[in-house]
Amino acid sequence: MPARPAKRRVDVRVFSAYREGAPAPWVRRAAAAALAAADPAGERGASVVVADDDTLRDLNRRFRGLDEVTDVLSFGERDAPPEEGSALLRGGAPPAEFPPVPGETPSLGEVVLSYPYAARQAASRNVSVEREVALLIVHGVLHLLGHDHAEPDEEAAMRAAETDALNAMFASASAAGAGAR
Repeated sequence: MPARPAKRRVDVRVFSAYREGAPAPWVRRAAAAALAAADPAGERGASVVVADDDTLRDLNRRFRGLDEVTDVLSFGERDAPPEEGSALLRGGAPPAEFPPVPGETPSLGEVVLSYPYAARQAASRNVSVEREVALLIVHGVLHLLGHDHAEPDEEAAMRAAETDALNAMFASASAAGAGAR
């Protein structure tokens, strides 16, 4: 019997205002679905933060030079932003690099999304906020795994991986109880 892959660590932080719309276990499941669909043999996990427009605008300005809110940002292991409230986010110096924790598999990085932006986008696309948030989480995790959408063939591959992950996630949610998170 083949060995079952080890469960990957997915750290989740949801700003308190969005916990009802994006409960942490559901956010974790969306990230895990993307990891399983796009990198089934991988070991590395990721972190997901469900934040607000101001946070995304600040991160977008500081790390991409764009003074505008966006829906989702992905920060790979080397360029991942620190947790909210850290010295770097308050304008301080970047922290020294820490050595990897022995016996712990490093993270691919962090995905940060704006829940209010996702809600507006869902309304404009006529989809549920749940589906839009799941798409943004999956999209961000796929970027951490190296997917891109700059070229048509890359975009097609990324869209196919998004579809696989979302189908797996929502199929398992339906089987668990008619769309229950």
